[in-house]
Amino acid sequence: MSKLAPDSGYPRDFLGYGPTPPNPQWPGGAKLALSFVLNYEEGGENTVLNGDAGSEVFLNETPGGNPVLGMRDIGKESQFDYGARAGVWRILRLFAERNMKLTVYGVGRALELNPTAARAFVEAGHEVASHGWRWINYQHVDEATERAHIAETVATIDRLTGRPPVGWYTGRISEQTRRLVAEHGGFLYDSDAYDDDLPYYVPVHGKPLLVIPYTLDNNDMKFAVPPGFTSNDGFEQHLTDAFDFLMKEGETAPKMMSVGLHCRLVGRPARAAALARFMDHVARRDDVWVATREEIAKHWLTVHPPQQG
Repeated sequence: MSKLAPDSGYPRDFLGYGPTPPNPQWPGGAKLALSFVLNYEEGGENTVLNGDAGSEVFLNETPGGNPVLGMRDIGKESQFDYGARAGVWRILRLFAERNMKLTVYGVGRALELNPTAARAFVEAGHEVASHGWRWINYQHVDEATERAHIAETVATIDRLTGRPPVGWYTGRISEQTRRLVAEHGGFLYDSDAYDDDLPYYVPVHGKPLLVIPYTLDNNDMKFAVPPGFTSNDGFEQHLTDAFDFLMKEGETAPKMMSVGLHCRLVGRPARAAALARFMDHVARRDDVWVATREEIAKHWLTVHPPQQG
């Protein structure tokens, strides 16, 4: 159980756990481990203020189009600013009211620009994991720069929250991201994957690295990409259907579910209302474990430690 995938010589694993996944043995006999993730990115996006060639075009209320080059796009910046000024606080209130904890994927530059939010995450008992130094595509960033960004992100989160992050998620990764994360060390888990409903291990430099897969379907980002959610009811129904299906499946084979959130997207009032209704649906069950990704990682490392061979 939880063994490293055999080296087939092909760099992709199509089998995973196969038809017989392990029983995760979630605390309290829970049928599902539910991980809410709040992406804190505002200020870390593409903008000439950060030395970029142009403005951001990804995950906003007016998707598509071309970046404004060589100058600021004030309107686009303002959409992002909403997440930092209003959205993040609305989301934190929802979770405080229901006594639920989440994991923050914190972009280093974004947290640096709003240390008040960074402190609020910690004071509320949430986990602050790393979402890279910048909210950019690292596909073609050179290795030396990416390595430096990883170190700068860890140092910034440590300084702002009082402890270094134990989880990593870049999102738009390069081929060397996972290796560089492992080389830096100090992480319990890596979430740059979308390929399973349970945590698993991968070998990096001959050592096991725990992967806790993330999601792009149970994610408010689909309000800002086609095809995606066109109504708040659709978002709520999608989350509810995923939750109910996995809870039923959990009667014999418990799994994990991730929910991805963004301050500037679900932080808007109408979408926040849909999120609140889903959270209340979850709260009516006493056989679900709402946990941070750090808690899930520690559980998995204890109950299902990696086994070589």
